[in-house]
Amino acid sequence: MQMTLKVDVDTYRGTLEGVPALVELFERYDVKATFLFSMGPDHTGRALRRVFRKGFLGKVRRTSVTSHYGYKTLMYGVLLPGPHIGRKAGHVMRAAATAGHEVGIHSWDHVRWQDNVARRGEAWAKSEMSKAHGAFVETFGAEPATIGAAGWQLNRFVPALEASMGFDYASDVRGSAPFLPAMEGIESSCVQLPTTLPTLDELIGRGGITEHNVHQYVLETAAQAPPSGHVYTLHAELEGMGLLPVMDRLLARWKSDGMTIGTMGDLYRSLDRAAVPRKQIAWGEVPGRSGLLAVEGA
Repeated sequence: MQMTLKVDVDTYRGTLEGVPALVELFERYDVKATFLFSMGPDHTGRALRRVFRKGFLGKVRRTSVTSHYGYKTLMYGVLLPGPHIGRKAGHVMRAAATAGHEVGIHSWDHVRWQDNVARRGEAWAKSEMSKAHGAFVETFGAEPATIGAAGWQLNRFVPALEASMGFDYASDVRGSAPFLPAMEGIESSCVQLPTTLPTLDELIGRGGITEHNVHQYVLETAAQAPPSGHVYTLHAELEGMGLLPVMDRLLARWKSDGMTIGTMGDLYRSLDRAAVPRKQIAWGEVPGRSGLLAVEGA
């Protein structure tokens, strides 16, 4: 079985602390992952505007947001200026690439994208993506091959924009297997590699699941795998920090089971492009997460 590791890096603190911890952990298990970085300002504090969104407060209570993100991070963009992640933590990003991991784009401003893109148009999305792209090239001196939308949020223009900007593959949606996307009549040649497994913050606090046994639930869910394997999305702020022991337990089990663990690029190169189906991107709910997410449709 193939397990693709996609690390979403949302914040300045997650970049500085979570990324190096994960790089060290991955080195111990001799595995490579894809790190998707937020390249611009950290405005995490502005996410508090989601307080009236269905399910948001429940998720905050279940997942101990303050302990994982820290009070300072929760003030960025509200009471404290948001640090520019690419400029202030570029050395950490480059160290991950030097260690052999794949690097790509998560967002320019994580909260701004997640809270706005679904109701904005093509020009707005292109502007945000272009700023992230420019910062990535400035940081790494190379073009990114991949991107993954913050919060699994996009609009109908985003997949085609990804293709026009030169991305080969993206992971913007939740689903079961790779596909060529179309959304509201607009098709794209940028292959979608959807997240196939639940994330830790969607699981902990539900049905007796705790940080001490959540790995068992992930392992049981991962045992039922599509032919292309699974894409597991982890977060630098969770698995790279307070929940690092959970990631350690998952890697130990997957390695002992002989699972092939790799990057989004590895998964993309393993595909028979002629056999990748065309599917629609739709909106749907995911248990444990508030609001609607982009999901693999028919």
